[in-house]
Amino acid sequence: MGGCVGAQHDSSGSLNENSEGTGVALGRNQPLKKEKPKWKSDYPMTDGQLRSKRDEFWDTAPAFEGRKEIWDALKAAAHAFESNDHELAQAIIDGANITLPHGALTECYDELGSRYQLPVYCLAPPINMIEEKSGTETLDIPEPPPNSGHESQLRLRLSTGKDLKLVVRSTDTVYHMKRRLHAAEGVEPASQRWFFSGRPLTDKMKLEELKIPKDYVVQVIMSQPLQNPTPVEN
Repeated sequence: MGGCVGAQHDSSGSLNENSEGTGVALGRNQPLKKEKPKWKSDYPMTDGQLRSKRDEFWDTAPAFEGRKEIWDALKAAAHAFESNDHELAQAIIDGANITLPHGALTECYDELGSRYQLPVYCLAPPINMIEEKSGTETLDIPEPPPNSGHESQLRLRLSTGKDLKLVVRSTDTVYHMKRRLHAAEGVEPASQRWFFSGRPLTDKMKLEELKIPKDYVVQVIMSQPLQNPTPVEN
């Protein structure tokens, strides 16, 4: 995932000191350009999947090198930029002393010279966006035969910060696993967004097709707070 990769040098190979003594590349700061990046996703993406991918990035980006206040400023600037509030985006960037060598948020530097990179999907939707499917279509997903496949435990990390192990079967679809999580935690399937290795998972995908390695943590972003969790019997 694109994130801060630590202090870097500019393209000239050096990080110059300005008169204030802060490590920013002199002569390389440009105003934020108004043009949005155009890009194509590896797979057609719904609006919900795009939001999930962004949520996952912003949830994990501060864990990389770099300062949290800069990440917060970049998130606010990216939101203003996509909303076409160019003046607000520029004001946020200036207020945080963020340098844009190429006039784009895809490569930024703080006043200490640390480099931050925002992926294009945080700045604009892909050109191959597709309409969100209605929730009623999940009713078309057939139930797997009783006791089919083999049972295992899937490690989940919820957006609330909670980790848990969910008992699933290899023939379960993502939708059926969402229902199992609903029974355990009280979060409706429609309010769950699942990710494996950064890729949003669709309801019809089967666990056995995903080939998730043992002990791999699947990210689950929930769009509503936990409500009256139902205890799970051992």
